[in-house]
Amino acid sequence: MFVFICLCLCQAGVFVADAVKSESVTEGESVSLNSSFTQIQTQEEIEWRFANILIAKVKKNKESKIFNGSAEGRFRDRLKLDHQTGSLTIINSRTTDSGLYTVSSNKRDTINMINLTVYARLPVPVISSNSSQNSSSSSSSSSCSLVCSAVNVSHVTLSWFKGNSVFSSIRVSDLSSRSDLLLHLECVDDSYSCVLNNPIRNQTQHLNNTQLCHTCAAEFCGFTEAVIRLALSAVVGVATVAVLVYDIRSRSLQQKKYPSNSD
Repeated sequence: MFVFICLCLCQAGVFVADAVKSESVTEGESVSLNSSFTQIQTQEEIEWRFANILIAKVKKNKESKIFNGSAEGRFRDRLKLDHQTGSLTIINSRTTDSGLYTVSSNKRDTINMINLTVYARLPVPVISSNSSQNSSSSSSSSSCSLVCSAVNVSHVTLSWFKGNSVFSSIRVSDLSSRSDLLLHLECVDDSYSCVLNNPIRNQTQHLNNTQLCHTCAAEFCGFTEAVIRLALSAVVGVATVAVLVYDIRSRSLQQKKYPSNSD
């Protein structure tokens, strides 16, 4: 669409600004889109378009006009114009406001473009016991199986952390009703957490080891074997998944199993 708009404008003798500016905001927040004009000139008319649809215009020292019915009415009663600079403010932003905005003037040969991304609010991820796995392995092992979940999310990354180090992560591009990330441990300490994030926000849930898993004894903490696996369930659409798998084993434990023959 950007190329199409540029071609049309160039043919009309209008200069398009070199770089498309980017703005990001969380839904529900207000965002101001800068017209890049210091001040509206006499008899100048500023027009704002969303996806090439006229949504607002203003003249110097005159009332602005908001087209509430345009763009399928998505901006109804949520737009404000600055009568001095022509900048546009979107109130109570929504994810459907994401897209390309253009601002032009009847007195200037430049059109400025802004690509706005409105991210959905992030829920706090939930850590729970993977009861089916735990029950099946309880008779043969004392390992603990945990799952970190987030519901109704898109364009996010869900990750397990130990301290500041990433154990495993998945990236969900399209809307999924539920995304799960599994963690299997012999025992845990209080340094584990699950983080849900997008490019501008994050939500963190810390693991309370006294509730879901037994804690590591001091002499055993260095010998923990951790394997992290991924599970995505009930995915709506196609999720792009990036998986990191770590297999952490203590060298000390291996040395006990396989002692050196140098002696």
